[in-house]
Amino acid sequence: MFTGIIEALGTVTSIEQKGSNRSFWIQSAISNELKVDQSVSHEGVCLTVEEVNEGKHRVTAVEETLIKSNLNTWVSGKVVNLERCLQLSSRLDGHLVQGHVDTQAICTRRIEKDGSWEFEFELDLKAESMSLIVEKGSIALNGTSLTIFNVQRNRFTVAIIPFTFNHTSINAVNEGSWANIEFDIIGKYVLRNQQVLKYT
Repeated sequence: MFTGIIEALGTVTSIEQKGSNRSFWIQSAISNELKVDQSVSHEGVCLTVEEVNEGKHRVTAVEETLIKSNLNTWVSGKVVNLERCLQLSSRLDGHLVQGHVDTQAICTRRIEKDGSWEFEFELDLKAESMSLIVEKGSIALNGTSLTIFNVQRNRFTVAIIPFTFNHTSINAVNEGSWANIEFDIIGKYVLRNQQVLKYT
């Protein structure tokens, strides 16, 4: 479980295809502190640390993860958001994030607002999933906990303060970029409960 508060940035240094899986070596300021079998969020995707060596760590994404997320577009040199899992004694500064990407969204607009930024995203959603996009609700975008506003059917906007812009990979998102999306877990349970009640 994560909070969506990015801890560090990492850089993809090498990629290896292993059958239908893909392994990534990531260099970061926290890599040496990681332990094998530890869960770490990479751009919002929970991946298991398999190896740590000289300031780098290795993780592997299976085919399902590559299909659901933007990990299949990663190249060497890509900068990614990193967050270690939540400790029970920690403050929950963002919202509860599982690291299980639901879908991707495309950036349709990026506007600088004299010291802050606004990003608009568009989702390809089924009608019943539209209720997961809630005005002033929470969403994890590339693992970053953000607040949604200006909801228009399958579009939404997020506002980015300078600290977030400078300390996460959001600064590399431009019009046409794809981002990993995880909806609020509470909203997903509510939607599922409504669907079950509808057919019982």
